[in-house]
Amino acid sequence: MSPLTLIFISLALAMDAFAVALAAGAVLHPVNKRQLFRLSFHFGLFQGLMPVLGWLAGLSVQSLISAYDHWLAFGLLSFVSGKMIYEAFSDETKHKTDPTRGATMVMLSIATSIDALAVGLSLAAIGISVWTPALVIGITAAILTVAGMLLGGRVGLIWGKRVEIIGGLILIGIGLKILAEHLLS
Repeated sequence: MSPLTLIFISLALAMDAFAVALAAGAVLHPVNKRQLFRLSFHFGLFQGLMPVLGWLAGLSVQSLISAYDHWLAFGLLSFVSGKMIYEAFSDETKHKTDPTRGATMVMLSIATSIDALAVGLSLAAIGISVWTPALVIGITAAILTVAGMLLGGRVGLIWGKRVEIIGGLILIGIGLKILAEHLLS
């Protein structure tokens, strides 16, 4: 695999993480260093591990995974986005969910990295070692997550609750995009 191809694959896989990070940054405004580290570390880790898991699984389980991976990603993103939209309309500001903590962070990490699992399966199918691509994919996702959170935090300061609603709608849109890509292909 050429370095340019690897960079494009890494950027394409990191776009979901970037969009979710924008929404997370808007919800959290202002974003602190701990939140920034947690989300970027986990998104990078999951994006880097999923190709390895896909590669290890190989072609033998590809049909089992591909049958429901898009539904899993859609469900996780829909749940988190529904929670974000609900909290935007809720008057209880002290009970807002921090998307960089707990189950929410894990769900977002899995949902944004499902496509990387398919890339790992593809790499196994064409006989390419997964280790360098996994590292580049993980680092790219972590960097774009930092950029997304910082940008989202600035937008959140300006637009407030409207950005939380938009962020929730973006997550639903990402979920629908994942469904459409898998169902229409």
